[in-house]
Amino acid sequence: MSLFRLDASIRSEGSVSRAIADIVETSWREHAPDVEITRRSVGLDPIPSTSWALSAFAQRADPATFSLEQKAAVDLATALTDELLSADAYLFAVPLYNFGVSEHFKTWVDMIISDPRTGTQPIKGRPAVLVVVRGGAYGAGTPREGWDHSTGWIRRILEDVWGLELRVVETEFTLVGVNPALDEFKAMAAQMRVDSERVAAEHGRHLAATSTN
Repeated sequence: MSLFRLDASIRSEGSVSRAIADIVETSWREHAPDVEITRRSVGLDPIPSTSWALSAFAQRADPATFSLEQKAAVDLATALTDELLSADAYLFAVPLYNFGVSEHFKTWVDMIISDPRTGTQPIKGRPAVLVVVRGGAYGAGTPREGWDHSTGWIRRILEDVWGLELRVVETEFTLVGVNPALDEFKAMAAQMRVDSERVAAEHGRHLAATSTN
């Protein structure tokens, strides 16, 4: 039984997405202590943005003609895809940055898609948890409703393109206590954090149960 965990946060300390994902992982371990975990921290150890184009175009060429850069990119795409394919369950922790998809997560996805093995949904039906963290509030009726251009895209990839059985943990107002302009929302932010931690633990238990069936 194995778990693939990806973190897209650019912070090693004080990352809320890592903290929520840790709760999912801990809950999993409590119910499946022998789990093997493969970790990929694309925020702190980013994949070169040039690798995707090199890998994507190389797939159409004769391997005998690969340049050293193309070969390195294809080898990296293969290694990244191997990590994904070999897992029984998945945990993705992706903060919202500047209203859009983390560039580090997007590059990782593009590299996976460049591997021809992923075109047939080889991981369809496997369980996954997506941890989403937003510094502000983007829900219905808020001034920035509709400004989150990340979560919907990620769900399309994980659910529709790859066919994962996905559960989502969403945490908002994580900049309360950091940005003084948000101080009036301290109580709301605290309750949101409690709720997301509870959901994270529930999803961790679900991962453990479904990946062992």
